[in-house]
Amino acid sequence: MHLCFIDESGTPSKLGKNDPRFFVIAAAVIPDGVWHVVREKLVGLKREKKYHGEVKWRFFAPNNNDEDNPMKAWGQSEKDEFRDRIFRIISEQRSIKLIACVTKCEEAYKVPSINNQDDIYFRTYKPVTERFQYLLQDLSREVGPKISGLIVADHRGSKDDNKMRHQHERLVREDQKFTSTYTHFVEGLFFAPSHMSVGIQLADMVAGATWRYFERDDDRFFQKIQHSFRAKPNGDIQGFGLVKFPGSW
Repeated sequence: MHLCFIDESGTPSKLGKNDPRFFVIAAAVIPDGVWHVVREKLVGLKREKKYHGEVKWRFFAPNNNDEDNPMKAWGQSEKDEFRDRIFRIISEQRSIKLIACVTKCEEAYKVPSINNQDDIYFRTYKPVTERFQYLLQDLSREVGPKISGLIVADHRGSKDDNKMRHQHERLVREDQKFTSTYTHFVEGLFFAPSHMSVGIQLADMVAGATWRYFERDDDRFFQKIQHSFRAKPNGDIQGFGLVKFPGSW
């Protein structure tokens, strides 16, 4: 079983607006047998640094003084070292694979079916689910038995969760074009509060690094995890682990 933890970074811009320019949904795919190792490493790192609370990308910003930020009193060099070690937890486990879809909002609104922020969210989510399915198919061919997976998303509120749950079900079950596409998925979409999920906290860090790469033209953090993305045999992640929507930009 592979667990696909997903989270987002940025906010889909409204029609006619271009701020932010990009919206990202990212996934950290963790085999169930590795999850305990990853959890112990993250918990151990937090204990060592006396970090109490969940890991969030926004907490690392130089001027973030949120009351719930465990690093509010830290210097930036201490924050950066902590972030690097979190990324090493991801990159040192070769069985962890990353997936992300990056939507350029201005271009997305030129697609006839994209009319609002919800449409952008769903169309950014869709390629992530597809690449997760392809990853499960690839792994199944390599090892023999069919490998299944499930998706765990960050809990955003009952209304948003219910809407996303129905969109996921429509994508996987109702549209006949995709009925056979998601044969490796187990059940539907699961939700968990980010502060209670190691996987979602890691996905949040991946989403944040990816968003900053595109929105701020800063790839310093993305480079630390780039080799963990699903890739072609030659190492190219474009279209495999990193997807752009729409594909024309």
